[in-house]
Amino acid sequence: MKRLWVGLAGAVVAFASLGPTANAQVYTIDNTAQPAVIRVAIRGLNPSGEPDPRGRIEWVQTVPFEQYCEDVLPNEWIPSWNTESLKAGAMAIKMFAWYHHLHPVTIDGFTFDVDNTVNFQTFRYMSEQPMTNRAVQAVRRFAYVRPDGEIIELNYRAGNPQDPNWQYRNAQKMAQWGSEYWAEQGRNYVQILQFYYMDRALRQYG
Repeated sequence: MKRLWVGLAGAVVAFASLGPTANAQVYTIDNTAQPAVIRVAIRGLNPSGEPDPRGRIEWVQTVPFEQYCEDVLPNEWIPSWNTESLKAGAMAIKMFAWYHHLHPVTIDGFTFDVDNTVNFQTFRYMSEQPMTNRAVQAVRRFAYVRPDGEIIELNYRAGNPQDPNWQYRNAQKMAQWGSEYWAEQGRNYVQILQFYYMDRALRQYG
């Protein structure tokens, strides 16, 4: 998911085949604690100096889980957006990361949960900002899961400005611009999540 404007890259699809099998354990909010840390594969830079989704993995950085969320949100959502949009984004980022922490992959000898590019979510170490940090903390003890508590990834795409982006609702993906649209219409972050992700429930934990 690229820094808001591009969204989740198709490269994630390639990793899907490395994910859980039909007989794998079902991880729920009741039997699985929030991760303490997450392993982030750091890829090489492209000629513009940006992390390259197709770049060579140089190393794997272990990051405290909440810090990871704080260092992703300002790179996926515009920090000046409405607070409720930021909270919705914080929840999506957290659940996406939590799911992939439970389903790590190994590529070129490196085992990791996510990388730092649009293959997963754009992560820039120490890029946190006060407004986005507050959003992460606001959803700190909540998860957005299936009704039975199963932890699943919450995908999102950029979408179109000033539009509810109905097409993403039908695909069970949140539009980043759509989250801002609905927040400006007075919806809170739970209502925004409910619009885009059907058959989900907000659960408190910890």
